[in-house]
Amino acid sequence: MTTPPPSPASESSPPSPRGKGAGGVGSHPIPTDHLPGFAPERKAAYVEAMFDTIAPRYDLMNRLMTFGMDRRWRNCVVARAAPPVGGSALDVATGTGDIALALARRVGPRGAVLATDFSEGMMRPGPGKAAKAGVGGIVRFMAADALALPFPDNTFDCVTSGFAMRNVTDIERAFREMRRVTKPGGRVVCLDVAKPDFPPVRFLHQGYFNRVVPLLGRIVTGHGEAYRYLPESARNFPPPPALKAIMERAGLRDVRFRRLTLGAVAVHTGTKTD
Repeated sequence: MTTPPPSPASESSPPSPRGKGAGGVGSHPIPTDHLPGFAPERKAAYVEAMFDTIAPRYDLMNRLMTFGMDRRWRNCVVARAAPPVGGSALDVATGTGDIALALARRVGPRGAVLATDFSEGMMRPGPGKAAKAGVGGIVRFMAADALALPFPDNTFDCVTSGFAMRNVTDIERAFREMRRVTKPGGRVVCLDVAKPDFPPVRFLHQGYFNRVVPLLGRIVTGHGEAYRYLPESARNFPPPPALKAIMERAGLRDVRFRRLTLGAVAVHTGTKTD
């Protein structure tokens, strides 16, 4: 859904498998009825292969299925993260790097942004996008596991993630890792799916999400199963109040959330106080 200076993605080793199969508190079960080949115990491998497959048209599909609103959501994430000019930021599960690029514009040329993902295929377009956006010298990409981030404690001014928590096997553990590498006083910001509260809007949203998006995904990317996974992964995802509670159990304080686009997504913000 992106720190001492890291190695770029081309030089980094494959992500550690530690943590990918973890369950327990904060784990996120996925219904398997409509996902051939999906096995809960191999969720991480399934997700990695899926994102590697759809990476070439991922950005186009995002623009289409969100009607371009994903830009507004990213701007909200960066505003909530509020990294200082010249500061450092980490974007976990960065995908093709859109949030990382927005963070780079915020920290400026004296700052540094690290974009990590365990799908190296998803990150492949990232360096080119960063160079085209004029932030190639600020953003660096590397492979890393969200459940075992390879960075020292208290490294970053802020840590962000966009549509990542649906794809990890242990949500609380992921937040604990994000908190660990954040400096005291820094923020952890999470953008992810939600369900509208108003029943008529929720009905229309679920119809679009469950029927139109998989069809559009098959047409645009040629891989319909990836976009069947999307509504399946969202179905049992914790609603905003429950996700807030998970962030608090992970040690974050002053946790708040804001619903956007009639409640289709939510941005959660928590602070590391010590």
